[in-house]
Amino acid sequence: MYEGDIMKKNYVNNQQFLESLIQYKKDCIDAENSGDDLPRIPNYIGECIYKIATRLASRPNFSGYSYKDDMISDGLENAIQAINNFDPEKSSNPFAYFTQIIWFAFLRRIDKEKKQLYIKHKVVENSVVQGTAIDKSDGDAGEASYIDLNNSYMNDFVRTYEENMEKKKVVRDKKKGLEKFIGDDD
Repeated sequence: MYEGDIMKKNYVNNQQFLESLIQYKKDCIDAENSGDDLPRIPNYIGECIYKIATRLASRPNFSGYSYKDDMISDGLENAIQAINNFDPEKSSNPFAYFTQIIWFAFLRRIDKEKKQLYIKHKVVENSVVQGTAIDKSDGDAGEASYIDLNNSYMNDFVRTYEENMEKKKVVRDKKKGLEKFIGDDD
């Protein structure tokens, strides 16, 4: 629908993006009414979502992560899953809608990666404590070598991660207590 010069620009035209989404929603309704399969998402909408995700990933908040491609993929997946939830009657700003969806997808990916890093560190730490750790990086076959667990960055990371998990647990427990308290009145 909006091919040519518009696609060459480095930004998303919010009005054209909105018009494209409105047309796509009409096409979906027509397909449902006639019993046909839902139409494919137009290239223009896909490119707009892709531009939002890639530009958001280049912001200082997210640019330093080594798993930026995974963040972008998660953002695209979440945005495409939510495409039918966009309601042009409630909002005329699809750019903001999809940016928020992608933003939260990025945050979820960062949380997943931090959890994985935490688990990896704890596994290494536990294997050292149990005496099952082997570091083959610079020792000869007959020499014993040791894994250094006094890495201040990782120790700070683990401490901060555990503190955050404890805070989340406290909030979760408070919510459960409140739900139980409210539920007792029924």
